[in-house]
Amino acid sequence: MKKTSLKKLQNRLNKYEQGSLPALALEKQIEQTKTRFARYGAGNLMCGTDGLPHLITDGEWSHAGEFVAPGLVFLYITGWIGWAGRAYLGVVRNDAKPSEKEIIIDVPLASKIMLSGFTWPAQAWSEFVNGELLAANTDITCSPR
Repeated sequence: MKKTSLKKLQNRLNKYEQGSLPALALEKQIEQTKTRFARYGAGNLMCGTDGLPHLITDGEWSHAGEFVAPGLVFLYITGWIGWAGRAYLGVVRNDAKPSEKEIIIDVPLASKIMLSGFTWPAQAWSEFVNGELLAANTDITCSPR
C-alpha cells in the first residue's frame, strides 16, 4: 500500500515542473505519506503487510485501547441519540398534531432535549429502577399464530 501510494504521488509529481507550486505541494504530500507509514510501523498498532493498522480483537489487553475505548464512545453517542429521539417522541406525543412534529422537527425543542440527553445512562437506569423504562407484557400486542 505504501509503494502504491508513493508511486501514484510520484507519477503526479512528474507531470509538473520542478519547483512549481503543485510540485512543492506534492513533494510535501510524499513526505507526509512516508512519515505516516513510518509512524504506523513504529507504533504499537498491529499492522498488516500493506503497512496500515488493523484492528485485531484477539482478547489481548495490550490492544484493548484500540477497540474498547472507541467502542464505548460509539455506544455512548448512539445511546445519546436514541435516548434524545425517544424523549422527543414522548414529548410531541401529547401535542395537538404529533405526526406533524415527527415529520417537521421542532428544532428548539429537539435541541433542548438533545442537550439534556448527555446524562442518558443515569436517566435510563432511573427509569429502569422505577419500572418506567420497559412496557408490561400486557401492553405488547402479538399477532395470532
